[in-house]
Amino acid sequence: MLKIRDLVVAYGGIEALKGISIDVPDGQIVTLIGANGAGKSTLLRAIIGLVKARSGSVEYNGEPLVGLNSQRIVTKGITLVPEGRRVFPNLTVLENLRIGAYLRKDEDGIQEDIRKIYDIFPRLEERHWQMAGTLSGGEQQMLALGRALMSRPKLMMMDEPSLGLAPLVIKEIFNIIRRINESGTTVLLVEQNANMALKVAHHAYVLETGRIKMEGSGKELLENEEIKEAYLGKKKK
Repeated sequence: MLKIRDLVVAYGGIEALKGISIDVPDGQIVTLIGANGAGKSTLLRAIIGLVKARSGSVEYNGEPLVGLNSQRIVTKGITLVPEGRRVFPNLTVLENLRIGAYLRKDEDGIQEDIRKIYDIFPRLEERHWQMAGTLSGGEQQMLALGRALMSRPKLMMMDEPSLGLAPLVIKEIFNIIRRINESGTTVLLVEQNANMALKVAHHAYVLETGRIKMEGSGKELLENEEIKEAYLGKKKK
């Protein structure tokens, strides 16, 4: 389980996170929703060690993560799929996937995992020779997810996986997220498409200006009138 308590992150004198506490139980999909600038991406970056916490704690299976570098954190089974996909455009699909396994030495296991990823994402197999920069946005997002899976994560964090994608592709990405979770990977999801995110979430938190405003099951928040008006585009009657 990922356990965050009273986490404060500041950029200069401005606090981006103002004492956040959340739990991400093993085997679940936990979603963070909120407006731009709420602190969602900052939280993911703090967990993976890309930004320093001013105070508070981050623990994974009882081990403290604050102060560790990102590479050490990845070895503990945590990975981040960053916003904007960030594939290596001048490398092939297969080369991008292999980069996801850069900390691994088990070539047989790497080949086996590439095979599994091609089962989940048949389009990546069809385009394994193609330069990643020539893929569509949806295909690049699939590649970013596949690359993250190559590290065999126990906890996969995703930052805005549906950003800039067409509605049909978004639906496909969320089906894949559910499938990744059903295969045993815990998911912490930051997503502006609140409707889709809450539908797949076991539990969800609402972030507003660096604080947790509300939490509950995905179903509870989907049915909450305040959430409907603020994030789902539905007016109160």
